[in-house]
Amino acid sequence: MKIDASLITRDHLDAGKLATRFENEGYDGVYTFEGPHDPFLPLSISCGTTSTIDLMTSVAIGFARNPMILANLGYDLQLMSKGRFTLGLGSQIKPHIEKRFSMPWSSPAKRMGEMVAAIKAIWNAWQFQEPLNFRGEFYSHTLMTPFFNPGENPFGIPKILMAAVGPLMLKAAAENADGIIVHPFHSAKSFHELTLPALGNRFQDNNFDIVIGLIVGLGTTQDEIDQAKLSCASQISFYGSTPAYKGMLEVHGFEDLHLELNRLSKQGEWIKMREIIPDEVLQKFAIIGTPAEVGKELLSRYDAKIARVQPTIYTSQPELQSEFFNFIKG
Repeated sequence: MKIDASLITRDHLDAGKLATRFENEGYDGVYTFEGPHDPFLPLSISCGTTSTIDLMTSVAIGFARNPMILANLGYDLQLMSKGRFTLGLGSQIKPHIEKRFSMPWSSPAKRMGEMVAAIKAIWNAWQFQEPLNFRGEFYSHTLMTPFFNPGENPFGIPKILMAAVGPLMLKAAAENADGIIVHPFHSAKSFHELTLPALGNRFQDNNFDIVIGLIVGLGTTQDEIDQAKLSCASQISFYGSTPAYKGMLEVHGFEDLHLELNRLSKQGEWIKMREIIPDEVLQKFAIIGTPAEVGKELLSRYDAKIARVQPTIYTSQPELQSEFFNFIKG
């Protein structure tokens, strides 16, 4: 099981130093996500400062871009990193796609599956000099002149992983992608009862990667653990208020909690949302405790088939992250 660290920087020029630090500490990979800053720029800088650590978007929003742009970005980062890049894509939700990115939204699972297929068709045209003739319902790519063809990538074609929560998106990922990224807002029960069955036989495919996002709180004293709980509760309350993720709560019978969180979110009651998260929900959707306690719980929750984990760690003592990492790797 590989362990990745989040490459979060306010200034992308700091990304290289941070990625180098994680590489020296023994992390297997670093990942970026689509937040206040672009997810690709920190990785491009990190290509030049690291040599062994994996680089991954987890995730970039696919529907904010088109397959050709994503193909260029992924192909170039695979070349710059000498084969260490993975393109992780997510769909986001309708309001963000239409109102924040001003892009079209329809049939998200079907569209995302087609987007991945389109990117792969473009890469195959470049890598193997195949004619580009992709014609889909949402995307069409039929023109590739020599001037715009980068040619064979000596480090091959990168993997594409899809972030997937619901059964339709999971099925699309199983049919089109090289793996899935399991959203941090999940429980062991939802993972085994909702996620794995939707993947069908792909779960048994050794070439299909399963990457687990996690919400983790670390502390050694009760005060530190209580503080970590508050941070985890804030994150869980935000995810739990979103209709797209309500199925994660429903599998445990927490439908009413989703409705209340959704109502409070529309009123901007973010503190109140955090306060109504019960300990039972924290125990199921986060892993909180000392580094050793969290490490043991993590290893007990997931099958050995898991390719890697990407924890979002909340702690007031940064050195505990190294203890957690060493426990898992040891």
